[in-house]
Formats: sequence, C-alpha cells, structure tokens
Amino acid sequence: MYSLLLAIIYIAFISLGLPDSLIGAGWPVMHRDLDVPIGVAGILTMIIAGGTIFSSLASERVTRRFGVGLVTAVSVGMTAAALIGFSVSGEFWMLCLWAIPYGLGAGAVDAALNNYVAVHYAARHMNWLHACWGLGASISPFVMSWSLTAGLGWTSAYLIIGLIQVALTLALLSSIPLWGKVNPVRPPESTDAADAETTDSSPAPARAHVPLSRAVRIPGVPLILAAFFAYCALETTAILWASSYLVADRGVSPATAAAFASLFVLGITAGRFLAGFVADRIGDRWMIRGGFIAVGVGAVMLTLPVGTDAVALVGLVVAGLGSAPIYPAIIHSTPVNFGRENSQAVIGIQMAAAYAGSTLAPPLFGAIAAVTGLGIFPVYILLLVALGLVMSERLNVRVRGRDTVTAA
Repeated sequence: MYSLLLAIIYIAFISLGLPDSLIGAGWPVMHRDLDVPIGVAGILTMIIAGGTIFSSLASERVTRRFGVGLVTAVSVGMTAAALIGFSVSGEFWMLCLWAIPYGLGAGAVDAALNNYVAVHYAARHMNWLHACWGLGASISPFVMSWSLTAGLGWTSAYLIIGLIQVALTLALLSSIPLWGKVNPVRPPESTDAADAETTDSSPAPARAHVPLSRAVRIPGVPLILAAFFAYCALETTAILWASSYLVADRGVSPATAAAFASLFVLGITAGRFLAGFVADRIGDRWMIRGGFIAVGVGAVMLTLPVGTDAVALVGLVVAGLGSAPIYPAIIHSTPVNFGRENSQAVIGIQMAAAYAGSTLAPPLFGAIAAVTGLGIFPVYILLLVALGLVMSERLNVRVRGRDTVTAA
C-alpha cells in the first residue's frame, strides 16, 4: 500500500503540471478564435491566480476537516471540470467563469499535497515530485501542438487534458482509504541532516485548527514568505522575459534565444531529478542556499561583457539548474522550521506568497523595462536572489538559535 500511495502522489504531481502550460501554448490561436486582444490572457491568469491564493489560504481548515485524500481528489475533479469547460467555451467570458474552479482546485491540491509530502516523506521525494510537475508542464504544450497540427483545434487539447484529469480523479477517489492506512512518517530532524523513512500504520494525531492570523505571527514565517515570494518571482520573470532580453540586449537570434529560454525550464525539471539523489545528504538549508547562489552566478554571467554570447546562454542554464532545488527544499523544511502542527497552515500561506510572486513580478519587470530597457533584466533577477538568500539565511539563524535554546 505504501508503494501504491506513493505512485498515486507522483501521478498527481504530474497532473498538477499538465494544465499550467496550456493557456500559454494555445493563446496565439485561442485569442483569434475568441475575437479578443492577445493581451487579455492576463485577465485569465489573474483570475486563476486569485483562486489559487484564496484556496491556498483556506487549505489548512479544509484539509483538517476533510482529509488530504478527499481534498486532493475533489480539487483535481474541479480542475478537470474547468478544463472540460474550457473545451466547450466559445466566448472569452466563459473562459473567465471556468477559470474560477480551475484556480480554486489547483491551489487546494497544491497546498494539501505539498504538506503531506513534507511531513511524511524524505527530501528526495519532494524534489522528484516537483520534477514530475515540470514533466506535466512540459507535456501539455505538445498536446496543444498536436491538436492544432491535426486540425482539431485548441478545444481538443483542453478536452484531452481534462479527460486525463477525470481519470486521475477516479483513481484518487478510490485511493482515499489508503491515506489513513498508509502513513510513512518522516522523523523530526534538522534540515541539515539526512532524512529517513519509516512506516507507521497508526493514524496521525488530530490537529487543532491554526488560524491564519496566528500562523503569520509564528517567528520566522514572514522571513520564509519573503524568500518564497522572491524565488517564485525570479522563476516566472526569467521564464517570461529571458528570451526577450537575449534578443533585445545581447543580440542573440530569436531562435537561439527561444531554445535557451526553454532550457531554463528544462534545467529546473532536470535539476530536481538530480537534486533528489543528493538532497537527503546535503539537507534543505544547503539546497536553498546553494540554489540561490547558483541563480546569482547565472545572472552575473548574463551581464559579463565578453565577445561571445555563449557565456550568457550558459548562465541562463546555470540559473535554471540553480532554481531547481529551492522550491522543494523550502516546502520540505517547513515542518522542521515551524512544527508539524503548524505546517499545513504555513504551507498554505507559502503557496499564496508563491502565487503572488509569480503573478506580480513579471508585469512589474515589464513596466520597469518599458522605462529602462530590457538590459535591467539580470539586475532585477539579482535583486530577487539577494532578497531570497538574505531572508532564508535570517530564518536559518533564528531556527539554529531556537534549537540551541531547546537543547540547553
């Protein structure tokens, strides 16, 4: 049962990534069919982001009441319904309506699954699971491309992914009894130590509700929220703007820039698979620290005034590889940093901070670049790296001080 539940969780993470690239991949065709300006895609993403933030903040109360298995199944079911709704939408306002359950479902399942894995599984699984998200996000553009090439239209791509989500919903519903019977427990240890796994068939103890107002006042929580905001801000800004920077400021050909911009995303996915092999030995703190430093090195490489573009292009790949372990390590360290009894509430807030960073930072950079030019891109990334690194290191100092007092 242990292996079966773990396999289901892996598949669920692939499912989480599947819808995330569909709008971007299909929008050049979608906006023409819907007869709307290309820029209104931002309205859809804002609605989805608003839903994810709301459901992330509510995840602690909902998961505590209904259990992670049922919350995961229902949330995936909501995204499935939304995707099928997209496939039958002939007007933009219909997409906006379906974006509401899409966002609500995505945020709830993200927070619930991340907390479950952080509490019960070793660091390697957190990295591999988030690599599975990247795998799902990489698959859906190919589904969209196939649908358009085959003359089936963008609606068929949404229908295909929606039906896959329906199948996963049924699998998750059938797995609900496993979540109570199979309870691999990750022991409470320092985030600098290797994780171990044991199997405990007893149910987890009931947790008291942790209000958001109390969770945000837990010492260190504002620091990790700032660090998480910074990381997700730099990741999405790089994904959206790196190619434009390479073309406009470095004179790289559009085809080459697009290829290396995609390598940034592939670097994140591949980096998480590789990080899984060393995460238990290195520990979450060093994974976060090393990741931010590597992104900073990559950003510096983008600015070096050398006679070849190879250094800048390699710098983008280095930044992608450096980004890989940060998100999983921040999530995985939450139960140790703030206590298992608080982890679901804190992870819900972290998810909200992540979505806020992902939503706000790219358009903010666009507004700044409209005034300063795209050459400011590496500086913008470096500022976010500095914010994330400083905040995470301040949290480490606080946690070490707390552990020292406790041991004494």
